[in-house]
Amino acid sequence: MSAPLLLGPASLDRWLDEGRVLPGGGALNMAYHWSRLGQPFTLLTRIGADHAELFLSFLQRHGIAYTPTIVAHGSSSSIDILIESDRQPWMDNFVEGVWTGYSPDESERALVTASSQLHVVLVHSVVTALHQMHADGLLGGVSVSGDFLSLRRYTIEQFERTMALLDVGIIGWPGEVDDPLLAGVREVTFRLRRLVVVTLGAHGVLAFDGRGPAPVEHFVPVQAVPVRGTTVGCGDAFVAAFLAAWWRDGDLLPAIEAGKVAGAAATAWLRPLPDEAYQ
Repeated sequence: MSAPLLLGPASLDRWLDEGRVLPGGGALNMAYHWSRLGQPFTLLTRIGADHAELFLSFLQRHGIAYTPTIVAHGSSSSIDILIESDRQPWMDNFVEGVWTGYSPDESERALVTASSQLHVVLVHSVVTALHQMHADGLLGGVSVSGDFLSLRRYTIEQFERTMALLDVGIIGWPGEVDDPLLAGVREVTFRLRRLVVVTLGAHGVLAFDGRGPAPVEHFVPVQAVPVRGTTVGCGDAFVAAFLAAWWRDGDLLPAIEAGKVAGAAATAWLRPLPDEAYQ
């Protein structure tokens, strides 16, 4: 069985209050966590030639395998970040850079078809590429998981079109549990017979499991911990730990527990990763 493939943007985190530029992005953060967990995988991403060494030195330092096609001509994706008085991050001015109009080349398409698992970080360009890969018949033997970064930008119809391509979906939900959008997610998940895990921050974790003969909904409580840093990296930490445990054992509730522990640990960090990750 081939190692999983991780598809998503790596981007420059521009920390305005410090004048620092650090490697970041959901896929890169997950790659760091998987490298710490000993989870084999290959990172499929794009970085611009303008800051290639910043990313490549990070990946090599942490023993992260990546595709030969990682460097593209142009500018890297980037986002501005500022830590506000409540110690929560303000993030704005995202620039797609080399991710604009992303499409996998032939060697990357071959990697997808050869993979047993594919995890995708569902930014707009990746969603478009995923639908194209499905239309081209590349996903037939691949188990696909994905994390939705901003579900509020989806209609239920858009969510269903994307969820139909996934076996497992993971959602970070900042709203109320009784929100109609979340009710729609439940209905779609059960009808498609998929698995969706919804993190609710300190309020707990919901799992909609439609894979069996009867749909099952789980609620897993979370013990709130003091936030000594920020919550900006909690979602990536949860997803990485959850999937590593899920792929290893296939047991839902223990995998959620692993994600909970990792997500809680991330509240101690000011940035998405601990300081030593960047040094």
